[in-house]
Amino acid sequence: MDIHFFDVDYTILRKSSSYYFLMEALKQHVLALNAVGSLPFDWLRYKFGTIHDDFIARAVAHMAGIEEQTVNSIAQTCFERRAYMNIYAEALLLINSIQQNGGKALLATSAFSHIIKPLEHFLNIEESLATVLEFSEGKTTGRIVGNALFGRHKKDAVAVWLETHHYAPQNVWLYSDSYTDLPLFDYVGHPVAVNPDRFLQKQAQRRGWQILRWHRRTDPVL
Repeated sequence: MDIHFFDVDYTILRKSSSYYFLMEALKQHVLALNAVGSLPFDWLRYKFGTIHDDFIARAVAHMAGIEEQTVNSIAQTCFERRAYMNIYAEALLLINSIQQNGGKALLATSAFSHIIKPLEHFLNIEESLATVLEFSEGKTTGRIVGNALFGRHKKDAVAVWLETHHYAPQNVWLYSDSYTDLPLFDYVGHPVAVNPDRFLQKQAQRRGWQILRWHRRTDPVL
């Protein structure tokens, strides 16, 4: 069976799934404006290639005390109102083709598992690797379980999954837009840069990796 891992933010979705979630949570007054915190500066650090996974832990700290049911509700609402219409149609067609031809598509993302659950359901994806929020007594603690699946930690999570399921990395495809996934690009046999940022595009061109340009958005009908 062919295994295909897809990043989510800026690869399947036009923007960040966490951005869509944050906008909906602010709209519903579940999060205050100060929850934005250092996100604008983190975005600049990302653009300049200096971002580290500590920004995810800082962002999660602002989510402490939210009911799990509320997290799920906001995730579903932001998918229907914001994320769905910003799915790249090319991504949807490719994932459907992989599944119809007997392959397996999985998400591998630093986004939170609760946030991407509606996307998983829509794409008929049964399993994903994602960052996991910690809950206690039904509420977020403001921490994550283990490591955020960012950079080398995403690569490590994929490696563990492949070893557990007895798949060789050289037979695996990866689709991502970001230079932060370079450890995983180096690990798999079929790296595909999708709408790559300038750092990833440079590496993809130098190493002869496939580059895809996705533009069309899914028709806004659920």
